[in-house]
Amino acid sequence: MLLPTPRRRATLLLAVGGGVLTEAGFPGLGWWPLTVLGLALLFVALARDSARWNALVGLVFGLALFVPHVTFVEAAVGLVPWLALATAEAGLVALFAAAWAWARRGEVIWGAARLQIPVFAALWVAVEELRSVWPFGGFPWGRLAFAQADSPLGRWAWAGGVPLVSFLVAAAGAVLALGLVALRRANLGRASGALLGVALIVVSGVFLPLSSAPTDGRLEVGAVQGNVPDRGLDSFSQAREVLRNHVTGTEQLAQRVERPLDVVLWPENSTDIDPRADAEAADLVTRAAQAVGAPILVGTDHYPESGGRLNSALLWDPQTGPGVSYDKLHPTPFAEYIPLRSIARAVSDAVDRVRTDMIPGSAVGALDVEVPRLDRTVTLGVGICFEVAYDDIIRNTVQDGAELIVIPTNNATFGRTDLSVQQLAMSRIRAMEHGRATVQISTVGVSALIDPAGVILERTEHWSAEQMSAALPLRSSLTPATRFGDAVVWAFRGLGVAVVLAGMAGAARVRRSDRALVDA
Repeated sequence: MLLPTPRRRATLLLAVGGGVLTEAGFPGLGWWPLTVLGLALLFVALARDSARWNALVGLVFGLALFVPHVTFVEAAVGLVPWLALATAEAGLVALFAAAWAWARRGEVIWGAARLQIPVFAALWVAVEELRSVWPFGGFPWGRLAFAQADSPLGRWAWAGGVPLVSFLVAAAGAVLALGLVALRRANLGRASGALLGVALIVVSGVFLPLSSAPTDGRLEVGAVQGNVPDRGLDSFSQAREVLRNHVTGTEQLAQRVERPLDVVLWPENSTDIDPRADAEAADLVTRAAQAVGAPILVGTDHYPESGGRLNSALLWDPQTGPGVSYDKLHPTPFAEYIPLRSIARAVSDAVDRVRTDMIPGSAVGALDVEVPRLDRTVTLGVGICFEVAYDDIIRNTVQDGAELIVIPTNNATFGRTDLSVQQLAMSRIRAMEHGRATVQISTVGVSALIDPAGVILERTEHWSAEQMSAALPLRSSLTPATRFGDAVVWAFRGLGVAVVLAGMAGAARVRRSDRALVDA
């Protein structure tokens, strides 16, 4: 039985609805089942054979998804950059939609909807991977997996990382689409079978062996959210005030903890005054470290003699001062450095706020912390702010021995948008993916302590001064996603290219009038 070919106006309406529903699955609404429904509407909307028309449908879907999803860009740098980013991301969804039209033309695929399900899902993931690396290093926001932190599907990150979770969401959406079409045709047998299939895909994650038990002891961790003046982009113009807020928060933490701490975590930009170069800042950080009796992982900047600026996470000992540090490997384009500055300035003069371009670090963020209580060194895996969205950055720290993941972040410039809770969902997925307790610590929130199964143990409110502490489990065993994550990524990339090429070849041998989506 053939799936109906929707009218052009209907496909656009389905695309708008699908994009809106998909975005509603992400934080802050966080209604994760809607991501499956949104992809189902997209699957139906792309039933026409024309690649050019489907590209338009994909663009509409992408705009409906990304315009509301990245509103934090408007809060930070204005209307034009926000719409430019949303349109660029939507353009890559349009590429997916055209590629799907081509892939579906393969002789094996066009005649069997059951095969279309995995091909549709794999191609979606392949384009997610493209968005994650290109252009300017990629922008992974809006990956389906990042809406699944509260879903059983999110647990599949343990097995295959973010790509596998996104694949399962897209596959469930395609199955649901077939079920909705069957239901419309009053074919209750097919409809119930499809809905059962969706349910089985969604609940399958509960059977995965996620564990939060420590394998290498526990680390007594403190985390300080110092808060900053609520002044938007000018929040960090009072750098010493921000530093003092974190010193005060650390002293308050020292008074409330019942057990000695092994390490204290501060957020990104907790001192924009480099304590390695400023005596007053050094004294303040030392005062805080001595008050709590533990080293502090400090977020700061560093200006090397060769030029540029480094975004650093610096370990500061209460007695000896500066120690090992991690410099952010993936600076954010148009925020921390400005590619094509003269062209970007024509779009928004906010680019001139970045006076010194940030340069990338050169080493993986695996930092060793001496822990006398455990009589050994503990390795922390650090990814700064937006780096939580990039698979390889976090995976590499765990492969290099990280027993606990730390995500220092600064959300002050993004106002009261959903950015912080979007990052929190990513941090939870990373915890499940690698089987590591994870700490997201923000200047203004939301900060959280997360166990290795992705469960939030404690969290702060947005725009508040708070402290957290816990004995977090340390783990050294590697999940399948950690071991084989690179292979999973390249498999999806290769499969995406292969199905498109196969479809192009098949189109040359099959008349267009014979090609259609089939539901059998």
